[in-house]
Amino acid sequence: MKPLRALAWLAVALLGASALAVIATARSEALSSAWFLVAAVASYAIGYRFYSAFLAARALSLDDARITPAHRLNDGKDFIPTNRWVVFGHHFAAIAGPGPLVGPILAAQFGYLPGTLYIVIGVVLGGAVQDFTILVGSLRRGGKSLGQMVREEIGPVGGAAALVGVLAIMVILIGVLGLVVVNAMFGSPWGTFTVSATIPIALAMGVYMVRIRPGRVLEATAGGVALVLLALFAGGWVHDHPTLRVYFDLDKPTLALAIIGYGFVASVLPVWLLLAPRDYLSAFIKIGTVALLAAGLLWVRPDVQLPALTRFVDGTGPVFAGKVFPFCFITIACGAISGFHALISSGTTPKLLDRESDARFIGYGAMLMESFVAIMALLSAAVMDPGIYFAINSPPAVIGTTLESAAATISGWGFALDPAALETLTREVGEHTLLSRTGGAPSLAVGMAEIFSQALGGPALKSLWYHFAIMFEALFILTTLDAGTRVGRFMMQDLLGNLWAPLGRTSSLPANVLASGLIVLGWGYFLYQGVVDPLGGINSLWPLFGIANQLLAATALACATTIFVKSGRARFALATVLPLLWLLSVTMTAGWQKIFDADRRIGFLAQADHLAAQLASGAIPPDKAFATQQVIFNNRLDAAVTALFMALVAIVVLDAARVWLRTLREGRALPPAPEGAEA
Repeated sequence: MKPLRALAWLAVALLGASALAVIATARSEALSSAWFLVAAVASYAIGYRFYSAFLAARALSLDDARITPAHRLNDGKDFIPTNRWVVFGHHFAAIAGPGPLVGPILAAQFGYLPGTLYIVIGVVLGGAVQDFTILVGSLRRGGKSLGQMVREEIGPVGGAAALVGVLAIMVILIGVLGLVVVNAMFGSPWGTFTVSATIPIALAMGVYMVRIRPGRVLEATAGGVALVLLALFAGGWVHDHPTLRVYFDLDKPTLALAIIGYGFVASVLPVWLLLAPRDYLSAFIKIGTVALLAAGLLWVRPDVQLPALTRFVDGTGPVFAGKVFPFCFITIACGAISGFHALISSGTTPKLLDRESDARFIGYGAMLMESFVAIMALLSAAVMDPGIYFAINSPPAVIGTTLESAAATISGWGFALDPAALETLTREVGEHTLLSRTGGAPSLAVGMAEIFSQALGGPALKSLWYHFAIMFEALFILTTLDAGTRVGRFMMQDLLGNLWAPLGRTSSLPANVLASGLIVLGWGYFLYQGVVDPLGGINSLWPLFGIANQLLAATALACATTIFVKSGRARFALATVLPLLWLLSVTMTAGWQKIFDADRRIGFLAQADHLAAQLASGAIPPDKAFATQQVIFNNRLDAAVTALFMALVAIVVLDAARVWLRTLREGRALPPAPEGAEA
């Protein structure tokens, strides 16, 4: 490296370290949000330039002379060489779901410091490493899924546990994703219209790039982006139109059925026709909105109002119960590391890569971008008045159902809440109420609207920005749902192929339709029950989202470590072993506490036993007895599902450790997996 370039990178490193030091040590003095942006961007730049380059050149030895599955198995549907920018757009759109948007918002109840450090450091050393290594592993194994790789690299026992566990986790994760989309789009004709419009736009784009003007990516991009912008403005017009808004102001069951139908169609159609161009378009909106949010933060430079640490690190938080360790980290989840990404990295993405060297840009780089989204979400909460933050994110059972009771409770926590200020904010964003709008998405929309309106338009445009943010969140998550469904179809075909070989052929349309139908029925059942059940249904499984996601990441890292060890590159396995050990300590602790903790706000069984005792003593009114029985069942189901996930992942990791020890004891690399696999 030339001296001037070395000095420039040294300056970037010092700048990032200084920004992190300011964030970590600032207490009573005002702290500008700009420090967070500097710390994140500098850390990402150093990680990508040096750590990912080391992994690419030394640990993984990327070589463009190797023919990728997109060329070797080109079928014009699932396997097709695709421009790296289109693949980046598809991959980022597919992996960037609710986690980086909602998780940091919820974890902000602990203060800004734990989340910031974990998002920035965790992605460089953990999340991006997992995505990159699994993508390369799948790329060199014919685009095989994570479950297939575990079976071939670790063995039949670990492979069977991985296939069952990954598929079960996938069904629940997609069901939760669908529920979040329904809740975000419900009551927003603007968002529903705009998201719906991206489907025909993507179809036209796919036909243009593949059939009409092959390879003309820039032309298709320009046309697609222009049409999406037109749809955005048209959505606002539809929202205000007394006749048209009726067609897009759908109830929750109707939205759920529409999403289920879309998931099935997106899974069956060729990837070039809908999935890749739609995710590519969505990526422009996602990245563009995040860039605008970052620009708004730099322009306005609001001070952070949340403290570095709050009193709720002790586990008494109103947003969710549990101490900062381990619950802060399973709540943030996707902003630092996400097991769901491993499914995309071993699902649709490796089937599209034109060259092997593209894996670094797409695998490592896209995860850094998602982490930046998480920083933006965290800042949206951190620059908000703490009293308003807790008023929006705390449930009625904690703060009451009136502004006066909420103000009294929140003031007791040491944060002032002015009821008049919350009423004014509610009117400015065009909502009926913001009190106890739990789940993270509404408070993120409020935070984004505050930042955008300060940078452009003032309070008069706050309602416009708020509904734009709601649309952005729905679009952000829906692209993860359709890609996840397609990956789920691949996994289902893995299982069905063991029963009858033709069902495992991804080139067979009947097999694709059958597998797609089964996976959609699985997550669609949970989604529909969640929206029609007044008690929430799938909502009761939301605490499992973080645990299941991180356990899935542990499975992926165990697989990546096995590939390193078996290929004679055990010296590089530390890159995956360290984040694996961290995830196991976090998720196993969280899982144990969610099952057995005596505090009924934390433990599933404790809550079920408490309600059962109340039911037996007659303390529950007769008209609420059935609803209470459903809550009891849901809590016990949560406990059973958590225990199942923990057991399956433990089997995978222990079986992998057996392979590591055997390989290292023999002192030589084992034969590679089929299809010319290598590290």
